[in-house]
Amino acid sequence: MHYAVTDSQLSLEFDNGEPPRAAEREAKPRAKPKAATKPIPAAPMSVPDMAALVAAHSDYRVLRRLQPVHHFARVAQGPVTRVVVLDTETTGLNHATDKIIELALLRVDVDTATGLPVGEVSVYDGLEDPGRPVSAEIQAITGISTDMVKGKHLDEALIATLLSNVDLVIAHNAAFDRPFCEARLPVFAQLAWGCSFADIDWKAEGQGSAKLESLALNKGWFYDAHRAEVDCHALLAVLAEPLPQSGQTGLAKIMAASQSPSFRLQATNAPFDAKDLLKARAYRWNAEQRVWHTRLVDEAQLNAELTWLKSAVYANSPARVQVEKLDAQVNYSSRVGTLGMSQL
Repeated sequence: MHYAVTDSQLSLEFDNGEPPRAAEREAKPRAKPKAATKPIPAAPMSVPDMAALVAAHSDYRVLRRLQPVHHFARVAQGPVTRVVVLDTETTGLNHATDKIIELALLRVDVDTATGLPVGEVSVYDGLEDPGRPVSAEIQAITGISTDMVKGKHLDEALIATLLSNVDLVIAHNAAFDRPFCEARLPVFAQLAWGCSFADIDWKAEGQGSAKLESLALNKGWFYDAHRAEVDCHALLAVLAEPLPQSGQTGLAKIMAASQSPSFRLQATNAPFDAKDLLKARAYRWNAEQRVWHTRLVDEAQLNAELTWLKSAVYANSPARVQVEKLDAQVNYSSRVGTLGMSQL
């Protein structure tokens, strides 16, 4: 099948009725593309500015390396309490057989009214040869090798000078550090001691852990742990801050605790069936004396605990339990406090 196409169907219309001349049909030259504009580089941000930018985001936290403070510019409003913050590194856990390989002290005055440190911080950090090789395990924990301590001795005269007129020694685990210090330097037995681990109810202050590294992390700090002087600076920094719930500084809490006796209570002759109750209540088992015991920070806690023992453990039957009264002079030492018996 064929279709006929007329001329009119093939005609093309032009503005002037005529087809364009050849010159007009030549393509007009295209405009050269504009050169791409180079982006202007942003001004480099400083590390503190970058940290501040990240910290402002709700999905991120910024940790800063803890910077030791050697001078607190604030001025005391009244009397001060002279405090030594102390830490040790040792060859092991037994003060009777193991030895100190590093001892660090920070001496600082604390405004008694505010619990804030003031003025200069005096520092001592010394290594000591324990007379035997430092084990691989201890070297891995502390970074202290046998070669580092070889021939080294603590400066007893300088330590004695730093300890003169000191009102309170604070360690984060005083029950560990105090026996080691007293075994090496008897002057420590003459001083009052406090414990930042035990004298503050960290759980009540909203802290998930009482470990020093965890407490520092909650403040936004990190540090190289397990060297004595660095640990002391970290502890002082943590204790100089207001606690989340009470608003008091950690230093104020420990100084107040040192002014009142604490107590060690033994559940003497407790029935065997009560062991799970006692364990759940944070009593500890003394295998040598074969007795469950616990520590109580004040007389109010002691009285409440005696009431609980009478009803929950001894089923209201007559019983006598041993109570050991501890003041800051013997607290956390291996020495015995004032012993007594309480009738339930």
